[in-house]
Amino acid sequence: MGLSWRIAALVAAATCAVAVAVGVLVHHASRDRELSQARDAASTTLDRAGVTYTRTGAVQGSGAALDAPGLPDDLRALVASGHQGTEFVESEAGGGGPAMWAARPAGDRVLSVRVDMSTTMRDISALDTNIVLAGLVATGVALPLSVLTAGRMSRRLRKAAGTARRIAAGDLDARISPAARPQDEIADISLAVDTMAGALQEKLRREQRFTADVAHELRTPLMGLVTAAELLPPEDEAAGYVHNRVRVLSRLVEELLEISRLDAGAELADLSPCPLDQLAEDVLARTGLTANLVTGDADEAGEAGEARKSTPVVWTDSRRMERILTNLVGNAHRHGSAPVVVTVAADGRTVTVRDHGSGFPASLLEDGPQRFRTGARERGTGHGLGLTIALGHAEVIGAALEFANAPDGGAVAVVRLPENACERHARGETPIHG
Repeated sequence: MGLSWRIAALVAAATCAVAVAVGVLVHHASRDRELSQARDAASTTLDRAGVTYTRTGAVQGSGAALDAPGLPDDLRALVASGHQGTEFVESEAGGGGPAMWAARPAGDRVLSVRVDMSTTMRDISALDTNIVLAGLVATGVALPLSVLTAGRMSRRLRKAAGTARRIAAGDLDARISPAARPQDEIADISLAVDTMAGALQEKLRREQRFTADVAHELRTPLMGLVTAAELLPPEDEAAGYVHNRVRVLSRLVEELLEISRLDAGAELADLSPCPLDQLAEDVLARTGLTANLVTGDADEAGEAGEARKSTPVVWTDSRRMERILTNLVGNAHRHGSAPVVVTVAADGRTVTVRDHGSGFPASLLEDGPQRFRTGARERGTGHGLGLTIALGHAEVIGAALEFANAPDGGAVAVVRLPENACERHARGETPIHG
């Protein structure tokens, strides 16, 4: 049950409880008042009839009676003991309605007065009916109002939750509160989330600027270091080690610059026709990395490189797609085990890179690639930037990059390209509007 319906049910229950409590109190107060008035009237009439009976020995015209047959037994016993009293009866043995009796001793007889209360009880019953109707009307009015109010609160809370999820997904420009908002607890929560998002956004921007500035400033001394390393004797073992470390440092700086550009959000995709099978083949040839290339409907086992089928041409940014595949294949070689298999699906828009190593660590599968984290120790060494850069380029071209582990072992990375308007236009399905 949603919050709005819980609040509505609570309001309805509270309204009904108040209506019942008020009805019970009014019913008992009205009944007690009427009985008290009837008792006083019966006692007054009985006193007058007693004075008349004492003086004249008659009760005619006084509203009283001697030894009335309908007198309640308890009241008759009370009079027999020499006392005077009153008693209310809901119904009488002879079929009479509700009445108030008053009786007193009159010698060896019983002098009594009966006050009929049928009309009074009917009025009280009508009052009870009106109270019930009023309670139902009040509940009927309060319930829709509570639903509307609770629904508005629920929508504001859902909006806050949705915006918080957008912020968690990376949309740091998302905000909850409109320009004019009511001043209540929900507004306080919204303002707190907006403030947190703004502070987080500013912090990330400062970190991005810092990363870009550091990488940019490192390029100048790094170029000098590269030049100096080239002057070292090539046959020297120490020189070889320096050359290796300089190459690693140079690649790290270039990757940091690339990440800073992706973080800035200024990168745009340059779409053009691209056959992914040919692109994957060029990537393997250019990088010199060994991998089995499977295209079309060929099976991975035993048919790698055989029965090659051309896949459809798709529209994507070939430069960024090449960077994605280079990083994925390089990651498979660096952290996995042979054989590495690159599969281009028959639809031409899905590429799978798989190795046969220990698989991706659980933290990567759960949280995605993290900068400067390579996961498990057995996944090898590196800076943890390759998959992060691949994911950034995939977001630019609108592709989905998924990571998983194969049931029989090995890491699996899947790139899924979306179908865009250019492809639909090429098939004559939709026009392209400028």
